[in-house]
Order: sequence, then C-alpha cells, then structure tokens
Amino acid sequence: MIRRLLAALACLTAAPLAAQDAPPPATVVVYFDQQTVRPLIVEGLANKERGRAVEANDPVRIASISKLIMALTALRLMDEGKVDLDRDVSDYLGWRLRSPHHPDAPVTLAHLLMHRAGLSDAAGYSIPLGASLEAKLADPAAWRDVGPPGAAAFEYANLGSPVVATVLEAASGERYDRLVERLVFKPLGVKACLNWIGCGPDMEVRAVTLYRHTGEVAADGTDRLPPACTIPLAEGQACDLDAYVPGTNASIFSPQGGVRIGMMDLAKIGQALARGPRSGLLSDAGFERLATSAFEGRTGATRMFCHYGLGFQLLQRVGVSSDCDDGLFANGGPFVGHSGEAYGLLSGLWIEAGSYGGVVYFTTEAPPPPGGEDTGNFTQAEKALMARALEMVGEP
Repeated sequence: MIRRLLAALACLTAAPLAAQDAPPPATVVVYFDQQTVRPLIVEGLANKERGRAVEANDPVRIASISKLIMALTALRLMDEGKVDLDRDVSDYLGWRLRSPHHPDAPVTLAHLLMHRAGLSDAAGYSIPLGASLEAKLADPAAWRDVGPPGAAAFEYANLGSPVVATVLEAASGERYDRLVERLVFKPLGVKACLNWIGCGPDMEVRAVTLYRHTGEVAADGTDRLPPACTIPLAEGQACDLDAYVPGTNASIFSPQGGVRIGMMDLAKIGQALARGPRSGLLSDAGFERLATSAFEGRTGATRMFCHYGLGFQLLQRVGVSSDCDDGLFANGGPFVGHSGEAYGLLSGLWIEAGSYGGVVYFTTEAPPPPGGEDTGNFTQAEKALMARALEMVGEP
C-alpha cells in the first residue's frame, strides 16, 4: 500500500515537470522585404508521433490565406483577358446563379471575392467529388437576405470560394489546381499545392500535422496524406480526378483554405505583393484593383474584417478605422494581407503598407478565436507572437 501511495505521489509531482518539458506548438515566423527572406522563429514538432522538429519551409495547410492566392489567380486571368471580375458569373458557369432573395441581381467574381454576394455557410461549403455545385447553390440556406449582390452587407462566407474557383476553371478550361500552379506558384518559384495534389513525396514527408489545442490530430496526420485520398468524395465515388471536368465543381480543391505551402515560399508571394507591379506578377491595372479594393472595402464590421477587398484584408488603418478592433501589431500600419484560422492553426501574411516588408507565420494547437473566424479577432497569443518576431527584426 505504501509503495502504491509513493508511486502515485511521484506521478503527481512528475506531471508538471513533464508539461514543462513538452515542446512548444509548431510555429514558424518568416520576415521578408523586397530583397530578402529570413526565418525568425522556428520551433516545435511538425509531427509528434515521429518526433520530427518543424523546419522553416515545411508545408502546412495555411487556411484562409488560400483566398488571397485565389484572388491573385483571378487577377492573373483578368490580365490574360479570360475573365471579367464584373461580369455575371452565370455566363461562365453555364447555369443561372441568383440569390433567391434578389433573383434579378447578377452575381460577379468581385462580389464573391469581397464576400458581398449574400452567400451563407449555413448550408455547408464542401461539395465533394460526385456532388453538384449547382444543387448546393440552389439551396435557400446558402443565401442570406442582406441586400442584393454587390450592395449586400459583408458576410464572410467560405462558400463563395468554390464558386470563384469553378468560374475560373470554366473561363480557362483548366483545372483549378493547375491554374494556381501556372499563374501564381510557378512564376514565383514557389513549391505548393492544394489538398496535396501535385506536391509529391518530398513535400508529403515534411508535412506539418495540425493538432487541436486539446491534443488530437485535426488535419494532415500521416494516415491522411497520399496515398490516402485527400479530396472530399461523395458516397460511392472513386478517388479519381481523371474524369473531372473543369468548370463543374472546384470545391474538391478546397480553394477556401486548402493550399499547402512552407513559410519561406509563402514569403515569396508576400515579396511579390510588396513589390507591386514591378514583381511582374500582376499588371499595373491588376495590382491597382487589388490594392484599391482593400483600402476602399469598408465592411461595416468592427472586428477583424473591418476592411476587406478582393481576398485582401486591411488592418490598423489609423484615423479612418478608429472604430475598428482589428489590431494585430502593437505599432505601425496599415497592414495588408490575409489571416487564417482552422484545425487548430492560426496563420497570416501581412505587409506594412509603404514599408515593402512584412511577415508570414503559422502557429498550431491554438484554441479557436472567441466568436469564430468571421466574428472573432486576433488572439493574445497571436499578438504576442508578432511582438516577439518584430522585436527580432528591430521593428518598432
């Protein structure tokens, strides 16, 4: 009995020590300016089961930063003359897309990218291979009565992303994952993919597993990578993209959040945005439209998404946004980019306007922000991470 009691006491006293010795959540922060990209913070385990330490360019699911990459893809197609952001998307889809609340008002790519189409996530936004995007959009639950598209009140809705990606496919005749590769990743020398399609074994072995704050695997565990199927499937549907017809249902690529990319490569996208038209990624007109959309895209929200343009957020606009609660950085600004939150991950790509520099980051095992992604705000842990990182580069 005494031996058992002593053993129990030993376990109780050892538990706090074990917790203190536990590695921090996988976290990477990378700083960039127009000439350089350098890691600031690289810590934690990319995969706990294997005990593998995270590295600066390990690929991770970056959540909603994927929407910014989608917007860049749309603008690149605009520069090619293949899409008009202000045209009725029904013309591309081949079927009529209308809000049941405003059946005479056309929906455009600009409306969708700016979350001004009146869509809702109440009906869900993952449409598996073998299911119908058209049927999903015919569900009245997919729409809110918040005004006609374009004039609709800002409502953050992931469902718009599958529609945008499908329109881009229909306009180009190319599969969405291949479009993003051709128009964004390849020109910038970036190695990335959507839902692990095309990343290959070299990247898969370096995948960052996402854990919830409670400890369980949330995404990209070793058993959820190829050769396992990495796209959503309807019941009875084979995991085979060979017969997929572009322009029918690009939701299978998770355009709202499914990009896998390392932070060193994501920083290259940040660099291109910081350089503006000089980067060659967008034309003068394309870059002007992107930047203007954020600075003019006042949403009426007071937290997080106070200013939102074409998949492009604006934070900390002093003087204009005094009623906004969208602070991530202690000083400076305004900042442009996009945030991400899903599966225990918090992420961001942020450029300080006028400074030509910025940061990209992710951290894992984070509890969801109070209120959720569309109404919540940056967490104190996220703000502390940014303060720590910017101190390392000597920023105020």
